[in-house]
Amino acid sequence: MNDPFTDDRAALASLALRRERLLEQLHRRIIGQGPLLDLLLICLFAGGHGLFVGVPGLGKTLLVHSLAQALELQFSRIQFTPDLMPADITGSDVLEEDPATSRRSFRFVAGPVFCNLLLADEINRTPPKTQAALLQAMQEAKVSASGHTHPLPLPFHVFATQNPIEQEGTFPLPEAQLDRFTVQLRVSYPDPESEAAIVAMTGDEGPPLTPVLTPAELRRYQALVRRIALPPSVIAHVVALLRATRPEDPSCPAALQGLLRFGAGPRAGQQLVAAAQARAALEGRPAVTHADVRALAGPALEHRLVRSFAAESRGVTSQAIIERLLAALPA
Repeated sequence: MNDPFTDDRAALASLALRRERLLEQLHRRIIGQGPLLDLLLICLFAGGHGLFVGVPGLGKTLLVHSLAQALELQFSRIQFTPDLMPADITGSDVLEEDPATSRRSFRFVAGPVFCNLLLADEINRTPPKTQAALLQAMQEAKVSASGHTHPLPLPFHVFATQNPIEQEGTFPLPEAQLDRFTVQLRVSYPDPESEAAIVAMTGDEGPPLTPVLTPAELRRYQALVRRIALPPSVIAHVVALLRATRPEDPSCPAALQGLLRFGAGPRAGQQLVAAAQARAALEGRPAVTHADVRALAGPALEHRLVRSFAAESRGVTSQAIIERLLAALPA
């Protein structure tokens, strides 16, 4: 069998076919939600992390677990609660005694973060101290404990869920944590036809899934995504969008200056570009276009904007601010 990775054009054609097979497998359990699945795959092949925002009962956990099965990824799920400690995520040292020599030594016992795909369920229900246990893992794919650094298995992705309704007993994610998520995935209610099919389903998970990719193949496709061409005009448009979100910048539109306290930083631009490359690659295209950037500006920037008090009091959402931003800066 020919190796498609010997030629980028062949690899792109192969990736487009794998994308269709992945969607086919996911739709065996997930009814509807086409745009959500597309954005999920973009985030995955961009090598990033995703933050799901939606009310309970919409299938977020099932979706992430199904994705892990379709890609043969080692899966872990952590239910975040107020009493969860950082060591419950990263792992800790335990004291052991050698029965032969009676010598005692510490041994690191890895926590559930040592996996390929981690589902951080209701991440805003645990205090910031525990939330911060994921920062190094998400940025560097490493965990430091007791003076030693332990690498995580690759590929490594975190998909977190957050309930946007309940505020009691929750701890809003700090901006530094939000900035580690490549995209925010909003999960909406299904349409009437899809909801009728969901209600009629029986069983916990649904039919078994056939793996489409191995972890090694996923990493090779992620490397291919990073080789997708970036025209200078696209880079310039990304930079213009970033700078327009900063109220102190002269390029910020007047209509947005009173709605924002802080805008997006360079990391947001890097991850927006990576997502745009993944979108182009999954469609079999060798270069990023302005349309890719503008389609992903909302998911990539929305959770990174800090609204002003005026915006919050007037009910102007981050989504509305992104819409005004794109209208003010045409491609």
